[in-house]
Amino acid sequence: MDTLMELSDYLKELNAVSIIVRLLMAVICGGVVGIERGRKGQAAGCRTHMLVCLGATSVMMTNIYAISEFNASSDPTRIGAQVVSGIGFLGAGTILVTSKNQIRGLTTAAGLWASACMGLAIGIGFYELAIIGIIFIFGVIAVINKFDKRVYGISKVMDVYIEFLKPEVLREVICFLREKNIKILSIQVVKDKTLDKSRSGAIIGIKTKERFDHSDVIAEFWEIEGIEFVEEV
Repeated sequence: MDTLMELSDYLKELNAVSIIVRLLMAVICGGVVGIERGRKGQAAGCRTHMLVCLGATSVMMTNIYAISEFNASSDPTRIGAQVVSGIGFLGAGTILVTSKNQIRGLTTAAGLWASACMGLAIGIGFYELAIIGIIFIFGVIAVINKFDKRVYGISKVMDVYIEFLKPEVLREVICFLREKNIKILSIQVVKDKTLDKSRSGAIIGIKTKERFDHSDVIAEFWEIEGIEFVEEV
């Protein structure tokens, strides 16, 4: 027990061994979050998260070194605070609004910010927070995502994106929804440059009185003649 306490105290000092340990932890913690984002096809993947966490760790260690070496009396968290606010430029670059009015990248941006925070904790030698924090961060990103899909996948409201060749198909879709007693909340025609010129797109917001399985509705949309593509947005 005493040996572990001595090792812990030693690693909390700023020396060659603790620097290596902290940088390795930064790579691992950043990589854990980055791998999950990379699997989802996000632009900010494993390497980006690793670099963010490494950079934050290095900044905090540099801050500690400057204070101890030059006997500076400044706030040791001041430079770290700039990292937390400055990471916004990366987060902003990962958030996109698609042509289907979908907002993508919010979780990735939050993950980058959280990686920077973990890096600051590692850099200052707060290993306990870094280890426990990264477990919680990964749990929120990976596990809660599945929970969200289950909850929202049976809600009363959903937005459906469809592609069709003829305008008449949209009228058929409206008639189909009315026959099913499904309330139409909104219809928005989408003009997407990536669409084939022969196709048109629309986003339809619908609502039912009871909860329903969204996958069943998507399957019924596919049965409508003239529908070329359907997905929930």
